Amino acid sequence: MPDVLRIPPMPESPLSFAARIRATDGVLLATDVYLPGAPDDADTTPGDTVLIRLPYDKSGVYCFIPLVAEYFMNHGYRVVAQDVRGKFRSEGDALLFVNEVEDGRATIDWIIAQEWSNGRVAMWGDSYYGYTQWAAAASGHPALKAISPRVTGTMLGEPVRRDAADRVRPVEWGVTYLYPLTQFFDNDMVLWEPDWSRRDFAAQAEEFIAQVGYRGLSYDQWYPRPVHLRRFPAGDPFAGRSVPVLHTIGWWDNCAPLSWADVERIKSHPNWDAHHYLRIEPMDHESFELLDADEDRVAERSDDQIRALLPRTLDPTLAFFEVFVRGNGSPADLPRVAWNLAGTTGMRASAAWPPSGTRAIELFATDGGRLSTARPAKAATLQWIHDPDDLVPSSVPDAFSYLLHKPDEAPIGDRTDVLRFDSEPLAVDADLAGPVTARARVSSDGPIMDLFVRVLDVAPDGTALRIARGQLQLLDAHRPETLELDLGHIGYRLRARHRLRVHVSSSDYPEFLPQTGTGADPWTWGQTRANTQSLVVGGADAFALTLTVLEGEMP
Repeated sequence: MPDVLRIPPMPESPLSFAARIRATDGVLLATDVYLPGAPDDADTTPGDTVLIRLPYDKSGVYCFIPLVAEYFMNHGYRVVAQDVRGKFRSEGDALLFVNEVEDGRATIDWIIAQEWSNGRVAMWGDSYYGYTQWAAAASGHPALKAISPRVTGTMLGEPVRRDAADRVRPVEWGVTYLYPLTQFFDNDMVLWEPDWSRRDFAAQAEEFIAQVGYRGLSYDQWYPRPVHLRRFPAGDPFAGRSVPVLHTIGWWDNCAPLSWADVERIKSHPNWDAHHYLRIEPMDHESFELLDADEDRVAERSDDQIRALLPRTLDPTLAFFEVFVRGNGSPADLPRVAWNLAGTTGMRASAAWPPSGTRAIELFATDGGRLSTARPAKAATLQWIHDPDDLVPSSVPDAFSYLLHKPDEAPIGDRTDVLRFDSEPLAVDADLAGPVTARARVSSDGPIMDLFVRVLDVAPDGTALRIARGQLQLLDAHRPETLELDLGHIGYRLRARHRLRVHVSSSDYPEFLPQTGTGADPWTWGQTRANTQSLVVGGADAFALTLTVLEGEMP
C-alpha cells in the first residue's frame, strides 16, 4: 500500500489574528478573527459578525476562507473562521457531526463577549460548514440572527439506516465510509482512497488503519455496526427557536436530496417555514455552474479567478443579511424562492416552489425503447443482467464536481445492462420546474436489487446531459414490488429538437456501493453472482416518469 499522504494546516492568514475558544468541556477550538481594516488598522468598534465553522482548514486553499473573509470584511462584517473540534489546529476528537451544536453555541457566546461584537451573529458556508449552521441554529442561541447554508443537509453523511423491517431503502454512497477515513480520521486531511478494482473495501480500510497505527472514531462509529449518535439535542433540528434561513441548493449537487428533505421537514414547522427562503442555482456541490466559461471550469482556480466569482456566491447572502442581521429593508423585499431555469441566464422569483402554473405530465416506457404520453395497454417485462464484475461506471471521477466534467452520458445507454427509453424530439422548448418521480415494478432473481433511474437531455448531435436521477434498494427482491423513486427537483429548459431519455440500471460505480448479487455486504464484499433484473413496462404496472412542466408540451 502506498504511503499515507497528509495535508496539514496552512499558515494562518496575515489578515487575521489567532484565538482559542474554550468549549464547554474545556477543548480549545482554533479560530481566526478578521476585523475590517486589518492588519494595519483593524476596526475594533462593535459590528456584525459572520461565523464560519468548518473541518477543511480555516486557513487552507480548498475552501479559500481568507478570500471569503476579505469579501465580507469589505462589506463591514467581522469574520470568525474556526476549525471544528478534532480538525487541523483544534483540540479534541475528530468525531463527525455530534459536537457541532454545543461547540457552535460556545463559539457564539465567545463572539458576543468581544469588544468588536455588537451581539449580532450570522453564519455562512457550504456542505459540512453548512451543516454546522443548522447545528448552531438548533442550539437556540438568541444572538444567531440568520444563516446561509449551501449544498448541505441536517442528515449530511449519515449512513443508510438498515431496518430489517424495511424492504425498500436508499442505496449507500461510496463516500459514506470513505469520508471518515480521509477528511475526519484525525486532525489532518488524509489523502487515501481504496483500490476500486479490488472491491474488498473493508479489508483495505483495515490495511490503511494498520499503516497509520491507530483507529479513527468516526469510521468505527459507522462500521461494521453503525452507531447513530444523536446530532441534535431535541432529536429534530427544527424543534426549537427558528432562525431566518437563505437555503441554497444546486440542481446538480449530489447532496441535493438531503437539502430537499430539509425543505419538506421545514414545511411542517410553521415557525421555521415563516422565514425560510429558498435559492436554487444551476451548480454542483463544488459550485461549478452549467454555463461556466471554459477558463472557469478548472479544478484549481487562481485567487484572481476566485475573487471574480465571489460576488455570485456571496452577494445573495449579503442581501439576505442586510435585512435579517442589519435590519435594513423588509423581508418582503426578498423573493421567497429565487431559482434559475438551467440552460438560461439569470434568476427567477416565485412565491413558492414549485412555481404557480405548473402541471404534471406522465411519460410511459414501451418495450420498443420509447417514451410516450400514451400508456401501453399491454404489459411486457424487460430484463437486464447485473454483473458485479462488470458494473455500470459512474460518469465522473468525482460526484461532487459533476459540472467540472459535464460528461456526455449517452455512451452509458449503449451498454447491455442499461435499459434506454427515448422520447420523440420536442417541437418547441419545454420548461421543467418542480419534482420528478418514477414508478417502477421490478424484481430480481437475486436477494437484493438496486434500481437506478437517470433522466437525460439528448441534443440533436446525440450527446446527453443528465438532468435528474434517483435510486432505491429492494430487499427480498425475488418478490415483485412497485417502487416510487424520488428523482429530485429540476428547473431546466429542454430545447426544441432535443429528446428526453431515461436510463434504467442496477449500478453506478464507484459513486454508489454495488450489490454483490449474493446479499453479501457491499463494503465487505465476498462471494458474487450475476443477477437477472426485471422491469414491467405497459399495463397497470407500467414504468412511468412524472415531470413537472411550467411551459411547453412533451411529445
